[in-house]
Amino acid sequence: MGLIVPLRGVLQGRGGLFVGSLIPCCVFYCLQLYLKRRRSPPPPPPPDSDSPRKPSVGVSSRAVPLTKPSVSQYYIGLERAKTDPYDRISNKDGIIQLGLAESTMCFDLLTRWMSDNLMDSLMMKSDDGEFDIRRIAMYKPFEGLWELKVAFADFMSRIMGGNVYFDPSNMVIIAGGNPAIEVLAFCLADHGNAILVPSPYYSGFDRDIKFRTGVELIPVHCRSSENFTITVSALEEALNEANKRGRKVSAILFSNPSNPVGNIMSRETLHDILKFAQEKNIHIISDEIFAGSVYGDKEFVSMAEVAALWECDKSKVHIIYGLSKDFSLPGFRAAVIYSFHQDVVNAVKKLVRFSSVPVPVQRILISLLSDTRFVEEYIAAHRKRIRDKHARFVEGLKQLGIPCAESGGGLYSWVDMSSLLTSYSEKGELELFEKLLSVAKINATPGTAFYCVEPGWFRCCFTALADEDIPVIMERIRKLTKSSRS
Repeated sequence: MGLIVPLRGVLQGRGGLFVGSLIPCCVFYCLQLYLKRRRSPPPPPPPDSDSPRKPSVGVSSRAVPLTKPSVSQYYIGLERAKTDPYDRISNKDGIIQLGLAESTMCFDLLTRWMSDNLMDSLMMKSDDGEFDIRRIAMYKPFEGLWELKVAFADFMSRIMGGNVYFDPSNMVIIAGGNPAIEVLAFCLADHGNAILVPSPYYSGFDRDIKFRTGVELIPVHCRSSENFTITVSALEEALNEANKRGRKVSAILFSNPSNPVGNIMSRETLHDILKFAQEKNIHIISDEIFAGSVYGDKEFVSMAEVAALWECDKSKVHIIYGLSKDFSLPGFRAAVIYSFHQDVVNAVKKLVRFSSVPVPVQRILISLLSDTRFVEEYIAAHRKRIRDKHARFVEGLKQLGIPCAESGGGLYSWVDMSSLLTSYSEKGELELFEKLLSVAKINATPGTAFYCVEPGWFRCCFTALADEDIPVIMERIRKLTKSSRS
């Protein structure tokens, strides 16, 4: 201030007292700004800082939610299991993965077939008998090779009992069931519309549909008293609630066999759903990706078969199928969208450009699915091995006093652990989920992740387990059960 006071007197002059005071103040603040800019920036926070991570500059508002960690126990459990994976030799105290529906039970058969046929499937010969690289390296139809559509149509008919015919011209090949569901949601529902989904339902539906389509999923709650089977009255109630909220319902989406319960819809239930959808003028998306993974006495019936046998508007029926579960090939990323609606098929053909199956993979699958003798051998072995593994797993839980829901398909069991809850609530279920992960070292997905309204249910996938792993799991649960009930 000793500098500013005399300077004010010098500069006051004709401008008067006001101007003479303003100019030195401006000089002072400019000096402060200059010094502030020359200061060294504060050091960045350490890597283990608890400060929230900000999205990168330029991320769209649509992408911002995707930058955040998932809050679903389904994904939390999968990630936790990756940090300390169980190995019966090198990491006996690791986390045993029961959260992922994949199968290794028939890898011996697949390994044998691949060893004998892989190169011949890829090394397509030209008319002169020479290998022609153009058959796998050049652009091909993005909706899939016609030969693969024909092979898929025959295979699907075969595993669904031979009671339904699939027209290859109504089929589009796509890179997995996830994009298949998203593409159908995009084609059948507008932004802000809703789709009814019987719950408990596969958590991945949220990711597949909500991330980009702007379509809402509305759970249709099913109860254990009916083995979590969907009813028309439950559909009607959910539809009315959606209408009250101003949501237009465009479709019903369900998996058959059910994921996570594993029950198989009867022909009568499918007929009732189709009749309801026709009356309400809404679409049906039937996810039948576990159609060949059935092991009980109950018959699997495709919605395509029901629609073919009933006088109805078939253009509102759409089927999803893939090879990730029934053929244990999730890494091949190969699935099918089947629709009776020609406009839907045409739209899907354009959208599949963003999720097409590589031509070399298609060539391998054409050979694989066309090998009728191997397909019959594989299906029979796949179903028998699931049935045997399921029986051992369920029996082990039964001896611990832990029941499972009645099921006949899928790669998992729907396990009732409500007797182990400290409180019959969502909080109690999440506490048990954490105990299973951190104490028992088992990743079993809680029903909360599947929108189950009854606490205590867990999905346990068993088809990637070796037989000797099952007693280890049961012993870990026994110890946890003992501590929980004491």
